[in-house]
Amino acid sequence: MAEKKKKATEEIAEEAPKASKTKKVVKAKKKEEVAETKEESKVEKPSKRAAKKAEKAEKAASEKPVVQKLPVTEAHAVSKNVRVTPRKVRLVIDLVRGKNVDDALGILSNVNRAASVPVAKTIKSAASNASNNFGLDWRKLYVAEIQATDGLKMKRYEPRAKGSSSPIIKRCSHIFVTVKERN
Repeated sequence: MAEKKKKATEEIAEEAPKASKTKKVVKAKKKEEVAETKEESKVEKPSKRAAKKAEKAEKAASEKPVVQKLPVTEAHAVSKNVRVTPRKVRLVIDLVRGKNVDDALGILSNVNRAASVPVAKTIKSAASNASNNFGLDWRKLYVAEIQATDGLKMKRYEPRAKGSSSPIIKRCSHIFVTVKERN
């Protein structure tokens, strides 16, 4: 009988670790299954916000009008705070308004005015912008718009008799030039 008891206890001892191992294996399998179902649910069901954003993006993409860019036919140049009064600049500007660029530069080279140099520089800059940036033909360019507006006004004072002073306003001007291509 003692032998039977030993065999029974040995069998129970052998089965006990097997049973505990099987429980661990079963628990591990359950955890894997739960993790897989969570991953599947994440992949299959996107959040409501994400779905709404996707719908809005699709609508916005379909509703955007197609914008066609027109060919560029003009170029601009600006000179700011030129140290010549706007009134004097306007006298020179009126000579070249509507002329071809080459003709305007020829006229300005022969005009004996202080404003002719900055006006010529601004016209050259506008013509260079047109030819280099937009590929327009230099020979077909003309001065479409040109204007001079007030810039800075520097205020200075000059001493006068009996300890008084009188103001001096040193005016500057802004020069705007638009050059277009003749058809």
